[in-house]
Amino acid sequence: MPEENPPQSPRRLARAWRAAALLLLCICGSAAAQAPAPAAARAQTLYLPVYSHIWHGEIDPKGKPAKTLVSVLVSVRNTDPARAIRLTSAQYYDTEGKRIKEYVAAPRSIAPMGTYEIYVPTSDDSGGSGANFILSWKADGGASPPIIEALHANLPSGRAIVFITSARVVQSE
Repeated sequence: MPEENPPQSPRRLARAWRAAALLLLCICGSAAAQAPAPAAARAQTLYLPVYSHIWHGEIDPKGKPAKTLVSVLVSVRNTDPARAIRLTSAQYYDTEGKRIKEYVAAPRSIAPMGTYEIYVPTSDDSGGSGANFILSWKADGGASPPIIEALHANLPSGRAIVFITSARVVQSE
């Protein structure tokens, strides 16, 4: 009679899951590392979806799901190792498409490999679940396009909500 496999210990199973996750991360990371570098651009306008809150859970008696507020950290990362870029506009829009605020009153220079951040606090829920930024940048003579992402977070004790959204180019020169 063949021997049965002994049951796996919880610690051993956890190690196996961590190893599998690490392997998946390495595979995905190496695929991303092999992606060709984006072409240099002189200017771009990008759309960045953001959320001042998220809807979740069951529908209550008033017909609404639960609402959790999140803060938003917009990160504009200059990926060019030699050229500065200028962030010329960061317009914040609400779910209805109404412009709420311009976060860049005057052009802001971002040094090579530097980062510029915009913070929308948890207490500001004016954007809604369909908020967005329209961001514009320029560079003299062209530069590697920046990476623009938004980190959303709500970190009360006992649980955490954290996620990232990425900008998409809507116009490029």
